[in-house]
Amino acid sequence: MTFRTKLLLISSFSVAGAVALVTGAVLFSARRSFERIDAQRREALLEQLRRELDARGADIGRAVERAAASATVQQLLAGTADYDRAQAEAESQALDFLDVVLPDLTIISSAHSPARFGYKNDWQVAPEDWSASDAFLARIPLQEGTAVALVAVRSPAGGKAYVAGGRRVTPEFLKSLGQAPGMHALLWVPPDEVIDAQSATIDVGKLRQLVDDARHTGFRTMGAVRWTPARSSAEAFLALPLMRRAQPVGVLLAGTSLAEQLALEREILWIGITVAVVGILLGALLGWWTTERITRPVEQLVKGARSVAAGDWSAHVDVSSKDEIGELAGAFNKMTSQLVEQRDRAIQAERVAAWRELARRLAHELKNPLFPLQITIENVQRARKLPPNEFDEVFAESTSTLLTEVSNLKAIIGRFSDFAKMPAPRFERVDLNEIIRGVMKLYDAQLHADGKPRIEPVLELGEGDLHMEADGEQLRRALSNLVLNAIDAMPGGGTLRVSSAKQDGRVRVSVSDSGQGLTEEECARLFTPYYTTKHHGTGLGLAIVQSVVSDHRGKISVTSAPAQGATFLIDLPIAQGDLV
Repeated sequence: MTFRTKLLLISSFSVAGAVALVTGAVLFSARRSFERIDAQRREALLEQLRRELDARGADIGRAVERAAASATVQQLLAGTADYDRAQAEAESQALDFLDVVLPDLTIISSAHSPARFGYKNDWQVAPEDWSASDAFLARIPLQEGTAVALVAVRSPAGGKAYVAGGRRVTPEFLKSLGQAPGMHALLWVPPDEVIDAQSATIDVGKLRQLVDDARHTGFRTMGAVRWTPARSSAEAFLALPLMRRAQPVGVLLAGTSLAEQLALEREILWIGITVAVVGILLGALLGWWTTERITRPVEQLVKGARSVAAGDWSAHVDVSSKDEIGELAGAFNKMTSQLVEQRDRAIQAERVAAWRELARRLAHELKNPLFPLQITIENVQRARKLPPNEFDEVFAESTSTLLTEVSNLKAIIGRFSDFAKMPAPRFERVDLNEIIRGVMKLYDAQLHADGKPRIEPVLELGEGDLHMEADGEQLRRALSNLVLNAIDAMPGGGTLRVSSAKQDGRVRVSVSDSGQGLTEEECARLFTPYYTTKHHGTGLGLAIVQSVVSDHRGKISVTSAPAQGATFLIDLPIAQGDLV
C-alpha cells in the first residue's frame, strides 16, 4: 500500500470516525434527555392520576354520605317508600351504583338492579370494607357481566343499614382524571382487565410482566412494552400499585410513546450518515490535495534517490515549496552536488593512488631483473681485457643471463598488459561443472608431482543441470587463478576442495584450501590490485578474478582465519537477464 493511499484512508477514516463519535454522543445525549423528560412526564401524570383518583374517591364518599342522610334512604329503612326509590337518589347524587342493604347485606333497594330487592348484595367487597371510610375499587356483578367501580360505604344514623354507592370506572372516567399529549393512562384491575383511557383494545399479555412486578414489589416499576413488531409502537410505562390493607387492588400505569424518540434518533442517525459520507468525500478531497502536496515531492525525492543509487549522482529534484518538503528537496540537491564533488575528488585521488601504486609495483618488478642485467653487462665489459678464449666463455654465459632476464621483463610487462586490456565477456551457455573439471585437470600433474608434498583434490560438484550464461574462457581463467592461489597457500601439502551448487536461481562455486589462512586485514585488502601476500607475483591474480566476477554480475568473498585455511565463494546468476 502506497503512502498516498494510506494518507487518503487515514484522512477519510479520521473524518468518518469523528462524525461517528459525534453522532454517537448526540444519540446518547438525546436518548438520555428524552428518557429523563419522559420519566418526569410519566411521574407527573401518574401523580396527577393518583391525586385525581383520591379526589374522585372523596367526592364519591361525600355523595354516598349525602344519600345515606337523605329522606329517601330514611323512608326505605322505615319501610314507607317503594323498593325502587334508590334509583332516583342515585341519579340525584350522580352515582352509577347505589345499594341500600341491611347489616346482613340483604338489599332493601338497588339503583342499578331494582329486581334484586330482597337478595344478598354480591359486590366483590371485603367484609371489613363495609365499615371503611375511604373509597376503594370494587368489581360489581351485572346482568351482562361485571363492572369496575370506585365505591364508598356509609352507614345511616343509628347504624341499622349500609349505603354503598359508586361510579363506574370507564375509559372516559380514567381520561377525566388527567391526560397529556403523547401520554397514555391505563388501569389494571384483577383478575386481569385493563381499562384504557384511549378506549383502545389492550393486549393484557404485553403488560403482564410489568403489572406483576409492581404487584409483587408494592413499589413503582418502570418498563417498556412493544405492542407490535414495529419499534415505533413501543411505549415506556411507569406502574403504580394501588394498595389496600397491604394488598394490590389495581395498578395505575402512565406511559409515553417512544415513537418521537425513535424518530429523532433515526433522524440524527441519517444526519450522521449524511455528514459522514460528505465528510468522507471532503476528507478524500482534502487527503488527495494533501497527498499531492506531500507525496509528489516525496516521489520526486525517491526517484532522485534511485537515480543516485543507480550511479547518476547528478540527479536533481525541483524545489516547489518553502516548507519542510522544500527544505528536504533543497538538502537533497545539496547532497547530490556534494556527492558529485566528492566523487570527482575521490576518482582523482584513486587515479593518483592507482598510478602511484602501479609505478611502485612496476618499479619493484622491474628492479629485480635490471640488477642482474647491470652486473652481467659490467662483467662483459671487464672480460674484454681477458684472453679470447676466456672472453668467449664469459660472453656466452653473460648473453644467456641477459636473455633470461629479458624474458622475465617480457613476462612482467605481459601480465600488466593483460590486466589493462581485460576484454568484455562474451556470454554463451556453458556447463559450470565441465569448466571446473577442465581447470582441475590442468593442475593434475602439479598436484601429484613426485618429490613434492601431496595436495589432495576433492571435487563436490552439484548434481543436475548447472548450465549458465557466461564467458567460458574468462570463467576458466578466474577459477584457474583461485586454484593456483590455493596450491601456493599449501607448500607443505593439504586438501584442495572445489564445490558447486545451485541456489535460488544462482550458482555458487567454492574453492577452499587447508593452508595457513589469512588475517582479517589481509582478507580486506586481498582483491586490491597489486596487493599480494606472496614473496613472488604481481598481486593481479585476484584482481583479475574480481574483475571477471563483476563483469558476470556476480559476487566474490573470502572467509579465513590464521591456521584454518581460506575459502573463496563466487555467486553468479544463471541468466544474465536476472538482477544481481
